[in-house]
Parts: sequence; C-alpha cells; structure tokens
Amino acid sequence: MAMNKNLLGHLCLVGANVIYSINYSVAKDVLGSHIQSSGFILLRAFCAMVLYWLTSLFMRFEKIAKEDRLRLFFCGVFGVAVNQLLFFKGLSLTSPINASIMMVCTPILVVLMGYFAMTEKITLLRITGIITGLAGAVFLILNPAQGKHLGMVNWGDLLVLLNACSWGLYLIIVKPLLQKYHTITVVKWVFLTGFIIVLPFGYEQLMVVDWHNMPKKIYWEVCFVVFATTYLAYILNTYALKNLSSSVAGSYIYSQPLLTAMFAVILGKDEIDYVKIIASLMIFSGVYMASKSNLKTSKI
Repeated sequence: MAMNKNLLGHLCLVGANVIYSINYSVAKDVLGSHIQSSGFILLRAFCAMVLYWLTSLFMRFEKIAKEDRLRLFFCGVFGVAVNQLLFFKGLSLTSPINASIMMVCTPILVVLMGYFAMTEKITLLRITGIITGLAGAVFLILNPAQGKHLGMVNWGDLLVLLNACSWGLYLIIVKPLLQKYHTITVVKWVFLTGFIIVLPFGYEQLMVVDWHNMPKKIYWEVCFVVFATTYLAYILNTYALKNLSSSVAGSYIYSQPLLTAMFAVILGKDEIDYVKIIASLMIFSGVYMASKSNLKTSKI
C-alpha cells in the first residue's frame, strides 16, 4: 500500500511538472501585450480560490486549529502571493526556457532549508543527485543554440530565482499541514490568503484589460493557466507531498528545462540536439538519485 502511494505521488509530480512546463510558453504568450503580470496573477488567484472553495463544498468540513493558522497564512504568502508575483514578473522579462532553468535551484534550497529545519537529511547520494541534475541544467543552458538571452543574468532571471526561494520555503512549511488536513482544505485557505495579498497589486492592471478585443487563443491560454496550472497542478503537487518528502517534490523541477524545450520543439521554436539529450539523461538521473536517497533515509 505504501509503495502504491509512493508511485502515485511520483505520477502526480510528473503530471504537475508537465503542466508547469507548458505553462512557461503559454503564460509568456499572455503576459505584456494582453494582461500585465500582477493583473494576471490576481485573475489566477481569484479563479483558483473560487474553484477550490467550490470543490470543498463536496467534502467534509475541516476546522483549522488555532496553532496552525499562522503557518497557513505564511503558506499563502510564499506559496501564492510572493511566489506568483515574482514568477510572472520575471517571466515577462526573460525567456520561458531561461525561467525553467532558473527554477532548478529549488531542490537545493529545499534540501538546505529542510536541513536547518531538521526535516531533511543530507546524504552523499542526495548531494550527488542534486549536483548531477544541476549540472545537466547548466549544460543545457550553456548551449548557444538556445538563444542569446540564455545564460545571461538579468532582472527576469533574478526574479525567477527569488521565486524559486519562495516556492522552496512553501514546500517546507506546508508539509505538516498536509499531514494533518485534506489537500483541498489546505489549498483553499492558501489561495484565499494569497488572493487578499495580491489584490492591491493587481486590481488596477486587471481592470484595464480589453477583454472584447482579446484573441480567442489568449482566452484559451488564460483558461489553461487558471485551471490546469493553478487548480489541477496544485492538487497534484500537494497530494504528492503527503507521501513524498519536500526535497523529492522539489527535485522534479529538474525535468522542467527538458520538458519546456520539448514543447518548444513541438511549437517549432526549438530543435533537439546532442546537448539536450545529454542534459536530459543527467537531469533524470539526478531526480532518481534524490528519490532513492529519500526512500532509504528520510520519512517526514
């Protein structure tokens, strides 16, 4: 039974990261010319909040204990508000592949923060996995065929990196809540908190959106970001955290540069070469070693 839950957790992480990888190109298409970043985040947070609260109506009501409310508040701060404000602003200033590469820093941050919080063990195999996956991402980003912006530090890259810090901290602090409450219970309050915080930042930008002249393609892309990326992927990610350690969940971020590049190829914006093949082998080897280490040494 435990093995089945672990397997389902890994499948959820695969599904979530596929959605996140598609999201880089889709969200980039929406930002700027149609909806500004903070306005887009407010729309996303509002719609997701409504979806989660509607879903919770079909479940048994769970009351949040007083001692957990502060932790839940910070989950909303770092898991939605700070995370999304930094990510979408950064994405508007850099390329999708570049943003996905910068997010590879998440597992390192998760392990380090988890170590200091005494919830994660750092083993030789885990360190080897992190280094191998990071080396694969660096190998991919240094490929000159990817574009002149890749590998260059700019404000967009810096904001996405800070977003990775925020997301890594969220993975650490949300773990105890997911062990105590249902996934939907946690996420609905996380998004309610995040929506309230984002409201003053995105209200004006959302109010000036020209919905009547927006192309149908953009409407569909907005729907994808709201439903698939925000609603479905969050459920998959948080369910996985119930059965796997936060560092293993963070390790799956290694797959996003590869998946992002693959979708770029499908859209005719990139091509596969030996660099991507070698990098993909290194990335997935890193994920495997981090997972193997977790099964042997760490159970939160």
